[in-house]
Amino acid sequence: MIGAGAPAQRINDSSLRFIGFLSFFDRYGMPPMLLMLAAGTQLDFAQAVELVAAYSLCYAIGQPFWGLVSDKFGRLAVLRSSLVGAALGSLASIMFTSYLPLLMARSFTGLMFGAMYPTLLTVLGDTRQGIERAKGLSDLQIYSSLGTTLATLSAGALAAYLDWRVVFALPALGATAALLMLRGVQEPAHERAGFNFAAALRPKNLGLYAIVFVEGALLMGLLTYVVPALQQTGVSVALSGVLGCAFALGVILGARAMRRLVTKFSRTWLIGIGGGILAASFIPSAFFFSPASLTMTALLFGAANAIMHSSMQGWATDITPEARATTVSLFVFALFFGASSITYLTAGLAAQADYARIFTIGLAISLALVVIACTSHAAWAKKNSR
Repeated sequence: MIGAGAPAQRINDSSLRFIGFLSFFDRYGMPPMLLMLAAGTQLDFAQAVELVAAYSLCYAIGQPFWGLVSDKFGRLAVLRSSLVGAALGSLASIMFTSYLPLLMARSFTGLMFGAMYPTLLTVLGDTRQGIERAKGLSDLQIYSSLGTTLATLSAGALAAYLDWRVVFALPALGATAALLMLRGVQEPAHERAGFNFAAALRPKNLGLYAIVFVEGALLMGLLTYVVPALQQTGVSVALSGVLGCAFALGVILGARAMRRLVTKFSRTWLIGIGGGILAASFIPSAFFFSPASLTMTALLFGAANAIMHSSMQGWATDITPEARATTVSLFVFALFFGASSITYLTAGLAAQADYARIFTIGLAISLALVVIACTSHAAWAKKNSR
């Protein structure tokens, strides 16, 4: 609580950007160092993959919970408590080398970091208007992508040339720094409203969640295999991180293309275009497995993310206006739950380094996804245009 004589401070852009950067750095820091983590601990490779899946699962499960806590106790209360928890979870992660303690530490850390990005989006909605809000959202996306890129570039090299513990220690330091940045910041004004679960669980919403579950499995779940697959082909740890950053380049190029596409095509068409790119992304690595094909897969993953997923997000915000916050939180939950589920289901194939088969499975699922997503959105749009 800020004292009566203290000036009220709004959370500044630097804090928002840094926390967004930090949350994505931690989320994408583990996949590039899976081989080093397995070599430096008592884990085998499949167990190392399961740590990523457990992190993603807890990241997803926490979404509705954190939204409810945010509405009841405030946005900054969630940010501060999650930063404290993330620091503690990251520190716990460097203290163990056996499977069960590491699984518990990474699961808890995923739960804590999962609170940050949706809360940042909510803070922007509470405190910014018009152009300022749009700029804030754009900046947050940029810095979050930078977190993903830096994690992909550096995590494997840090684990190989220093120690895998460094990758977990850095987010602990970052969370501490973020807490210091939030000193003296006042809770933003917002309406206190509970979740409208009944409206958010209508059949049309459940259909959307099912679609984004599959989308998350393909876009986010299988993305985690690109860097390990590059390393399996003989590419060095450092170079595999660089090539994996083709995903970030794809996001940038896709976002630029989206500015033009959105003025010419309906959302249904945009979902179809992005879904087509997603399906195409699996072809090189499924049938022509090589460093070049894996790099192309990462690039197209990024473009599909910028076009298809942003269109799906727009659908989520429109489908149930009277329960928008609840719908969006369940949408995000389904996205990350899909990512963690496919990681668990394909852990055995990854342990055998059978990445080509994993991407072949992704191709088959993506073809079905694009058809179902387009027809479902077209039917919803037609019904709501009456």
